[in-house]
Amino acid sequence: MTLLALKEDRPTPKEVYNWRVYASAAVASFAACMIGYDSAFIGTTLALPSFTKEFDFASYTPSSLALLQANIVSVYQAGAFFGSLLAYVTSYFLGRRKSLFFFSLVFILGAGIMLAANGTRGIGPIIAGRVLAGLGVGGASNMVPIYISELSPPAVRGRLVGIYELGWQIGGLVGFWINYGVNTTLPATKSQWLIPFAVQLIPAGLLFLGCFWIRESPRWLIANGKRQEGLEVLCWMRNLKPTDIYVIEEVQFIDAELDRYSKEVGKGFWKPFHALKQPKVQWRFFLGGMLFLFQNGSGINAINYYSPTVFKSIGITGTNTGFLTTGIFGVVKTVITVIWLLYLVDRVGRRRMLFIGAAGGSLCMWFIGAYIKIAGPASGQASGKMTPGGIAAVFFFYLWTAFYTPSWNGTPWVINSEMFDPNTRSLGQASAAANNWFWNFIISRFTPQMFLKMEYGVYFFFASLMILSIIFVWFLVPETKSIPLEAMDRLFAMKPVHSANKLLMDQLQQEDEEFRRNNLEGSSADEKDKAVCLERVESV
Repeated sequence: MTLLALKEDRPTPKEVYNWRVYASAAVASFAACMIGYDSAFIGTTLALPSFTKEFDFASYTPSSLALLQANIVSVYQAGAFFGSLLAYVTSYFLGRRKSLFFFSLVFILGAGIMLAANGTRGIGPIIAGRVLAGLGVGGASNMVPIYISELSPPAVRGRLVGIYELGWQIGGLVGFWINYGVNTTLPATKSQWLIPFAVQLIPAGLLFLGCFWIRESPRWLIANGKRQEGLEVLCWMRNLKPTDIYVIEEVQFIDAELDRYSKEVGKGFWKPFHALKQPKVQWRFFLGGMLFLFQNGSGINAINYYSPTVFKSIGITGTNTGFLTTGIFGVVKTVITVIWLLYLVDRVGRRRMLFIGAAGGSLCMWFIGAYIKIAGPASGQASGKMTPGGIAAVFFFYLWTAFYTPSWNGTPWVINSEMFDPNTRSLGQASAAANNWFWNFIISRFTPQMFLKMEYGVYFFFASLMILSIIFVWFLVPETKSIPLEAMDRLFAMKPVHSANKLLMDQLQQEDEEFRRNNLEGSSADEKDKAVCLERVESV
């Protein structure tokens, strides 16, 4: 088996890798476009001449203006934190699909409220709207990775969850470039700043409409007493007849795992909280939170929110030039995300990509920090020309992006979407998403003070955290590539961590061979389940 070959846990019919599973993941990932755009466009929108004029920023003192801008940005993150926790409630009572309906509507309401702002009404509607928009994106950031992981075949689960990350980058790409476009092509009127706010409604509207087509997670349906509907959806999603051994085996996996957790944890809204008393559950919650700590500790959100400051420190000046270099940053991230999605995440694996990204990204941060220390933050600006060292620093900035994007950008979302058991998956993903938004807030909130006090030391700080992340992953995070969701408990119980994936894959293949020897095709399937699935599959 080559490095870039898909690794299957058992023989998988080619029909399983069909358009339905990819289309369902893509529709759900409109939520990621919504999140990526909303995270990217606000920073440069606040710098548009028309926006600063509309809301009379010139009348504010520097400290008051800084506080206002911080509030506009941070209320979104605060809303997202609470939205990610609320998603556990909606997921339990409504399911994955209806939760996406709900959070898309919340986001649309928030985006609509923002459009009511003007110089007369003040900036209040923008702040209130961003709270609601944050609530919507927080809930969606919890729900989409779970939904996709539960409908995915194990061999391409990373790729399918990666579509969510690709949607995030596409939304961010549009968000980075839209203000460059309106600033260079439109006069400084209300329409100039209103267009970026209005564009938020497009991905949210597409998600809302798409929810009418996508199916509920078959695992959620079976776990919540809707077995017949769950089996119908599973047959439809796999594009197989109910008599196929692959469907029989997958249903057996789901039933066995649900039976086990019914005995060990029990069913109910509060049962996953009781499960938190178990060390093995606590451990995975800890790992999920730490992955997002190290993701934000790489410096990504400091760069997202303060890239103009970064580029200015290495000799790039001018509003449009700052917008342009930030836009190129978005292009690099998007292109590399496509490569990660199509070729790397399910072939190279999660752990190896995290190692490579952290090691390469750390070296880039050390170089940028050393350049700023030696040359000084204002080097090259007096003449308007960049020094050779400044050009090298820009190169290493984009090289850092090339290391970070296929590793720590999306991989923590993939791992968190797949490592929790059925009874704690919703709560675990809620915890993971809340951790993401919490650390996002901490880094973005205190980065200005860090730059003020530490200067070049900020880059050394992020470089050091990336080195620590290598140690963390090597000793504590097993490779989850190709492992069925129902076998994750076995994976995390295996030692040593660095070889747990290979050991478990060998066991699963032996068990599969034994299962196929002992069961004629369809012999262990419930006849009623077969008939329900067969009727639905043949009618589609």
